[in-house]
Amino acid sequence: MLNRVWLVFFLTSLLAMAVQLFNGHIDVLANAVEALFASAKLAAEIALGLVGVLSLWMGLMRIGEKAGVVGAIAFVFEPLLRRLMPEVPKGHPAFGSMTMNLTANVFGLDNAATPLGLKAMQDLQSLNPVKTVATNAQILFLVLNTSSVTLVPVTVFLYRAQQGAAAPADIFLPILLATSASTLAGLLIVAVVQRLSLLNAVVLGYGAVLLSVLVASGFYLMTLTADAIGTVSTTLGNGVLLVLVFSFVLVAGVRKVAIYDEFIEGAKAGFNQSIQLIPYLLAMLLAIGLLRASGALDYLLQLIASGVSLFGFDTRFVDAMPTALMKPFSGSGARAMMLETMAHHGVDSFAGRLAAIFQGSTETTFYVLAVYFGSVGIRHGRHALACGLTADFAGICAAIAVCYWFYG
Repeated sequence: MLNRVWLVFFLTSLLAMAVQLFNGHIDVLANAVEALFASAKLAAEIALGLVGVLSLWMGLMRIGEKAGVVGAIAFVFEPLLRRLMPEVPKGHPAFGSMTMNLTANVFGLDNAATPLGLKAMQDLQSLNPVKTVATNAQILFLVLNTSSVTLVPVTVFLYRAQQGAAAPADIFLPILLATSASTLAGLLIVAVVQRLSLLNAVVLGYGAVLLSVLVASGFYLMTLTADAIGTVSTTLGNGVLLVLVFSFVLVAGVRKVAIYDEFIEGAKAGFNQSIQLIPYLLAMLLAIGLLRASGALDYLLQLIASGVSLFGFDTRFVDAMPTALMKPFSGSGARAMMLETMAHHGVDSFAGRLAAIFQGSTETTFYVLAVYFGSVGIRHGRHALACGLTADFAGICAAIAVCYWFYG
C-alpha cells in the first residue's frame, strides 16, 4: 500500500509541475528542489525532537509496568479493547499503553500522546507474527489515533483569540461533534473490514458511558468562558500527567522496584526508537513536500470549487477547504492554511469558523501512519490508510454539516 501511495504522490506532483511549467510558472522548479531538502531537514528535526520526550515516557512507562500501575489502568478499558482486538491476549501490556494514549489524546496532551502511542504500537508488535505487515489490532489502534476525539482543542481556541474572535470557544461543540463523527466512522469501517461485532453488551455499554461523559463534559464546558475552558483543560491535563508520574515512581518504590535502573532501560529503548523513525519520516515528508510545492493541492481545490458550482450548491465551505485538504498531510501546513483563511475572510466568518473546526476535528493521517508504523518497522499497512482516510472524510463532512447547522 505505502509503495503505491508513494508512487501516486510523485506522479501527481510531476503532473502538477508540468501544468505549472506549461502556464509559465518556472518558479515551481525551485520550490520543488527546496521542498526536497526541507523535508530531509524536517524529518531529522522531528525525530530528534522526539528523542527526549520518547525517552522520558518510555522510561516512565517501564517503571509503571514493573509497579503494576499500567496494568491497573488497563483494567478499566480492557473488556472493551478485548472485544475490538480479539487477537490481543488478556492482561497484555498493550491494553495499558493504548488506554493511556487514548486518554492523552482526549485531553489534547500531544507531548504525551505520541510517545505513549509509540509504546502501544511496540507492545502490539510483540504479538505480530509477520513483523513487516500490520496486524488487525495495530490497524484499529492507528485509525483510533488518526480520528481520536479531543475534548478540549485549546490551541484552536488560542489561535481564534489571537485573531480577535468575539467568542473564541464558540466552536467547541461543533468540533466535538465533528471529531466524534470521525472516530465513529473510523471504528465502523475497521469493524466492517475486520468483521468485528459491535452489537454486544460490552461495546454498547462502554459506548453509552463514554457518550454520556462526553455530553456531560460538553455541556459543562459550554457554560465557561474561553479563558476558563483553557484553565480547566490545562489544569486537568497537567494534573493527570503528574498523578501518573508520581504514582508510577511511588508505587514502584513501595514494591522494591529498581526505579532508576528500569527508567534507564526504558529511556534507552525510547532513544533507539526515535532514531529509527528518521527514514520513515523522511520518505513520507518528502512525498508530501513535493505534493505541496507542485501546486497539486491548489488544483484539487479548484476542481472541488468547480464541481460544487456546477451543481448549484452553496460554495461558502470551499474557502475553508485548504485546511481540510492539508490536515491529513501536515499539521503545520493546515495551521498555516487556517490562519490564512481567518485573516482573509475574518475569524468569525463562516469560512474562518469552518477552518478552525477542520483544524480541531481531523488529524495528520499520513504523519501518524509514518511515525507509528515506522517505529516498529511495518512496511505493509494493509487497509490502515484507507480506513484512516475514510475517518478523515467523515470528519470533514461532519464539520461542514455542523458548521452550516450552527452558523449557516
